Amino acid sequence: MIAQRPEFGHDGAMTSQLKALLVHLFTATGAVFAMLAMLAAVDEKWSLMFLWLVVAFAVDGIDGPLARHFQVKKYAPRFDGVLLDLIIDYLTYVFIPAFALFKSGLLPGWTGWFAIIVITYTSAVYFADNKMKTADNSFRGFPGCWNMLVLVLFAIEPSFWLILVLVVAMAVAMFLPLKFVHPARTERWRSVTLPVAMAWTFFAGWAAWVDFHPESWAHWGLVTSSLYLLLAGIVQQIVPPRRPHKPQRQGSAS
Repeated sequence: MIAQRPEFGHDGAMTSQLKALLVHLFTATGAVFAMLAMLAAVDEKWSLMFLWLVVAFAVDGIDGPLARHFQVKKYAPRFDGVLLDLIIDYLTYVFIPAFALFKSGLLPGWTGWFAIIVITYTSAVYFADNKMKTADNSFRGFPGCWNMLVLVLFAIEPSFWLILVLVVAMAVAMFLPLKFVHPARTERWRSVTLPVAMAWTFFAGWAAWVDFHPESWAHWGLVTSSLYLLLAGIVQQIVPPRRPHKPQRQGSAS
């Protein structure tokens, strides 16, 4: 009696489901890193807090391409990857950085209270916006990356008035028709944007590792890469994309 071989399609489907589920579980590790960052923040261990946030930032940068590659919506539809990502992003991009800004003393008195209320409130509204993405997969309005801004503020320690102005400006920019690039999904200039985002992650980890030492070269890298990521989308709105050259038809007038 000849044994029947298992159907390749069925096994392949099972493998695809497992891979898709593992992507969701990988995304969920961001919640653990958020808790570790929060515990460090409560103890005012700012460098350790930012190191955990940088790890969470790296996970957030990797899980999106993995989710698209392994088709999680098709093979693991029970879990909403977008919702999971938004929950973790609000913790790591908004809530914990706002807490750190408040407790660090960078914003004294009423300015600290004002900043955390503005950051948490406007970000909650923005994260619920179904139209936060543009046609080219960029963000419509400042995407609430307060973790990036606050880390730079810890590194350069500007005056509290400048910090307050930046907080208000970024909160308002969330609801303006300004474009902010997504490092991985915005195709235009991606060959530059993606390496810059990876460089930012490296400089952020470096700055936190050396406890934001004022003479660290990481600060310059942070500022430079942050300015690019902040302004690239707006520049794209101002400078139209170059149209592809259409070859001239044979026999047409020169």
